[in-house]
Amino acid sequence: MLWTIFVILLVLWLVGLVSFHAIGAYIHILLVIALVVLLIQLISGRRPVV
Repeated sequence: MLWTIFVILLVLWLVGLVSFHAIGAYIHILLVIALVVLLIQLISGRRPVV
């Protein structure tokens, strides 16, 4: 699910950079937040259930 959100935000950000500069800034902020969440997920990894 996280990868889906990341891809959607990436596509929206690219569209925003090309067509809507004002909206592109907001999408860029969302993309940065998605990248931070993605990095946290990758660093923490999946913990095994004990």
